[in-house]
Formats: sequence, structure tokens, C-alpha cells
Amino acid sequence: MTSLTQQLVDALGIMVLGMGLVFLFLGILILGVELVARCLSRANEASTPSMSEQPMPALDSRLVAAISSAVHQYRASA
Repeated sequence: MTSLTQQLVDALGIMVLGMGLVFLFLGILILGVELVARCLSRANEASTPSMSEQPMPALDSRLVAAISSAVHQYRASA
């Protein structure tokens, strides 16, 4: 039968190994997420035009009047 000291040393070694592996895995995971985020942001910038290049759609005055009326009636009833 091994001594208590030897068992504690073995337990400490297993604990350090386990914590090291978890730390390594989480570090790799964070780096992977960062790389994917950078790649997707670059692809998104290349595929969508900026806001200044998109024409503003004309607003229908009847639609604006209908929405304004609905908001006014809602606020009056509350």
C-alpha cells in the first residue's frame, strides 16, 4: 500500500494536468472564435454596400398618416 504523501502527490499531479488541459482547450476555443469573427466581419464588409451607397426609399404619405393615426389612438386609449 502506498503512503498518503505519495497519493497526495499523485492527486496534485492529476489536478494540475486536468486544469492545464482545460486552460489549453479554452485558450484554443477563444482564439478560434476570434479568427472566425474576424473572417466573417471582413466577408460581411466586402459583401454589403455601405449606408451612403444605398438610396433612401421614399415614404408614402398615406402610410405615414395611417401609422401616426394608429399611434395617436393607442396613446389616447391608454
